Amino acid sequence: MDAESQIKEWVKNDLERMEALTVAAALDLPEWCLAAGFVRNLVWDKMHGFSSATPLNDIDLIYFDSCDSRESVDREMEQRLTSASGLPWSVKNQARMHERNLDSPYDSTEDAMSYWVEVETAVGVALDGDGEVVLVAPFGVAPLFNCTITLNAKRPKPTDFNSRIGAKRWLEIWPKLVVNT
Repeated sequence: MDAESQIKEWVKNDLERMEALTVAAALDLPEWCLAAGFVRNLVWDKMHGFSSATPLNDIDLIYFDSCDSRESVDREMEQRLTSASGLPWSVKNQARMHERNLDSPYDSTEDAMSYWVEVETAVGVALDGDGEVVLVAPFGVAPLFNCTITLNAKRPKPTDFNSRIGAKRWLEIWPKLVVNT
């Protein structure tokens, strides 16, 4: 089984992740996906042979809507999602995130993800119209299976990268990971 198919299979077999995908899909947001730790942690758990999934701090729902990029819309969606599922949500319209990151405007969800600090974090999943799991991965998924943490060349600030590694305790939780700078 190829790496993309393997991720899709792991997601389909994870009841909490499928519940989150189903709840998120009901919002019918443009270019949405559940990303970051939602996929990354699952793959790293599997690569480390963990018998159960590492708990998620939050579920990162990202989407791209240039017509209405108010942050208040995201906060309202977080409340709706939490009420509907009881899961912890973080919602961010990628159409405005370039401002926070001091980048040129992004033109899509995938383009925004291509600016994330770590290559391995820039992987997301969504459900298509038929309820099938689809991947969004501007750098592909191979780095996840390599058990690496790789600084994105578009983010050449190792201080941000190193801070995230320490704050998120990735090397403690997944000790087989190797840092690439």
